[in-house]
Amino acid sequence: MDVQGHAGPYSILVATRLIRCIDDDASDEVIRWTPQDGRPERVGQYRDVDGMRIDPAQVGDAQVFRTWGWSIALIVSEDIKLALERVRATGIRFTEV
Repeated sequence: MDVQGHAGPYSILVATRLIRCIDDDASDEVIRWTPQDGRPERVGQYRDVDGMRIDPAQVGDAQVFRTWGWSIALIVSEDIKLALERVRATGIRFTEV
C-alpha cells in the first residue's frame, strides 16, 4: 500500500482485548443504553462516556486494550505511549484516563 507523501514502512495495531474497567463514579458523565432506547442488543453498554476514567485494578498487566461497552476508546500503557512517541507515530492523540 502506498500513502501519498509518506514513506513506509507501516504498522497496524488491531486491539481485540476488551476489559470491563470504566470507573463510572470517577468519570464525568456516563450514560448507558436502556430498553427504552429501542436497541436491545446494546442494553447495559455505554451510550456516552465523558471524562472517562478507568479502574487500574481491573486492567492488570494489559498494555493495549479497548474498554468493554465503549470500544471507541483504545487504551495503551504509558510504556506503549512513550514508544509511539519515540518513533514519531502519526495520527494519534493521547488523553490520560
